[in-house]
Amino acid sequence: MKASIVIANYNNAKFIEECIQSIYAQTFKAHEIILFDDNSNDNSIEITEKFKNIKIIKNKTQSEFGSINQMNAFCKSIEICTGDIILFLDSDDYFHQNKIEKVINFFQINKDKEILFDYPVIVNENNNFKKLKPEKRLNNYWGYIHPTSCIAVKRGFIKKIYKSLSINQFLDVWMDLRILIFSKFIFNNYSNLNENLTYYRQTEGNVSSKFKKFSKNWWLRRSQAHNFLLHVTKKENIKIKKNFDYFLTKILCYLIK
Repeated sequence: MKASIVIANYNNAKFIEECIQSIYAQTFKAHEIILFDDNSNDNSIEITEKFKNIKIIKNKTQSEFGSINQMNAFCKSIEICTGDIILFLDSDDYFHQNKIEKVINFFQINKDKEILFDYPVIVNENNNFKKLKPEKRLNNYWGYIHPTSCIAVKRGFIKKIYKSLSINQFLDVWMDLRILIFSKFIFNNYSNLNENLTYYRQTEGNVSSKFKKFSKNWWLRRSQAHNFLLHVTKKENIKIKKNFDYFLTKILCYLIK
């Protein structure tokens, strides 16, 4: 099996070298690297071009919505991938050195599986590390939302998903949750590797900082997530019963608007 690592980058010169180095340091070597740069105005590209054998896509047009830009970056990258397995990676994150090997081994053993999620090691502003152990959560539909950099998928499977992602709708629903919902509800093909194999950066400057837990933006995004789930399941004639989480979210969003 061959792996394709697709990196989405926008102005991450501060972290991109560590990101790429983590791929070069992998124990599994049969891979290609594709980097999609979303019109960065820092020196991200100059840093990337110092490395050998990286396919670089330079995008010159982008939307005002980060979710759309991220999904577009990965979609365009997938079009030129040649690997059997695709691993997504945001350019401020990086991989454990055994990640690709463990992912490939999983798919070689479990030939009927199409997608695999792992768990992150949270890296904070001060470069401190915390292994995430998902706790019991509110009884929602989707469970834990694995960051995009924790997703690995067969190339043909992700192409099927991308056809139905409704990229230009539900603008605060990012790619990670969209893919999770499709894998669980539409294709019934969800697998979890219970290991922390991805270093996921959470800083004041990245997107996740805008959606701090239980903040107004957090609840509004959650409402959109419910709407997205109902949208895709309705299209597929799958019945979803609205639960306590749905009604609580809608009531709180009504009160805080």
